Amino acid sequence: MSSILIKGAALPDGTTTDVLVADGVIRELGVSTGSTNLAGASTKVIDAAGLVLLPGFVDLHTHLREPGREDAETVLTGSRAAAVGGFTAVLAMANTNPVTDTAEAAERVFDLGRTAGLVDVQPVGAVTKSLGGEELAELGLMARSRAKVRVFSDDGKCVADPRVMRRALEYVKAFGGVISQHSQDPSLAGATACCHEGELSGRLGLPGWPGVAEEIIIARDVMLARHTGSRVHVAHVSTAGSVEVIRWAKAQGIDVTAEVTPHHLLLTTDLLGTYDPTFKVNPPLRPNEDVEALRAALADGTIDAVATDHAPHARHDKEHAFVDAAFGMLGLETALSVVSTVMVEGGLLDWAGVARVMSTNPARIAGLDGHGRPIAVGEPANLTLVDPAAQVVVDRDASVSLSRNNPWHDRKLTGRVIATLLRGTPTVLEGALL
Repeated sequence: MSSILIKGAALPDGTTTDVLVADGVIRELGVSTGSTNLAGASTKVIDAAGLVLLPGFVDLHTHLREPGREDAETVLTGSRAAAVGGFTAVLAMANTNPVTDTAEAAERVFDLGRTAGLVDVQPVGAVTKSLGGEELAELGLMARSRAKVRVFSDDGKCVADPRVMRRALEYVKAFGGVISQHSQDPSLAGATACCHEGELSGRLGLPGWPGVAEEIIIARDVMLARHTGSRVHVAHVSTAGSVEVIRWAKAQGIDVTAEVTPHHLLLTTDLLGTYDPTFKVNPPLRPNEDVEALRAALADGTIDAVATDHAPHARHDKEHAFVDAAFGMLGLETALSVVSTVMVEGGLLDWAGVARVMSTNPARIAGLDGHGRPIAVGEPANLTLVDPAAQVVVDRDASVSLSRNNPWHDRKLTGRVIATLLRGTPTVLEGALL
């Protein structure tokens, strides 16, 4: 198809318009009056009456597992899940096998994403070699590679040594990079910690993961960011105390950003009472008072972005006793529906707010210039069309991911992605992959 006309869509600001897309960009906008016709003879027309058109979503935190664990996910299958979820760009985390800690490793992931061609896959570089926490990885070489890495993270492991974290912050400042921290003090929450520390963890006999283990690292890192004049990003914020620290740091002018996952916006630690390993995630699910604080912080801008922390696992890694099971949940395909249900139906965000936390802010944090752009003439046509009224009952067996560790199975949510366009080329239409 040479061009696409999205007819009668509501934009994030509430106005209704027709949008003509051609040659990878938005060519024309026209107020939809019923008689407006921007389409030519070869134009594909999408009837968007009652639908909302948003800039394509950007995920700051995706585990694609390739290389090393292609039994759980590949760049191709993860890209499919991302496109179905309305994403046009994802950041692929570094904890692969081998670790993405060299320019060559980053370029391999980058090239796999381009070959898949469904979303822009931007590799995240490791902060330290082999995620060991001791020696800095090839930060400069990864930044100068074809992948142009700008975000670095040892996600899954905390950069616990403050001297190493300081050096990393100083290093990436030179090229506008950012360190994304998995905030987990290992002396307060060790490798086996898997349940929010409290009455429930004691009753279930599960190793406790206290909120302060997250909060103390965030407090340290924002002070290091202030000291170095560099940028720090807080991954998967999960506690009310963390929100307080981030809010204080922003008020001081410290260059800190933060993300929250869909599951931390809705699910609570009470789900662990069945010992279902589907709900084992790091950081763990927290009590309702933390969930409420996270929602409020996302609404008021203290938390900048929603990031899925999509973490697929093969069945033989997840189907164990709770303590022994792998950490992580799927998230790409359901993120919009969760945010719509919790934040939009809950009156905490409008659709302009959804665009801000799922597209504009993540693209800015990641330095992805072609994404998160306004819907305007001349802008790249990275777009997501959403049905805000659709009722979705999640079926884990319908997932396009290779894995099935889906915490939303059988849950009814509101809001569904209808179409996704990557530089004007549809990857999803009528809710299905093309």
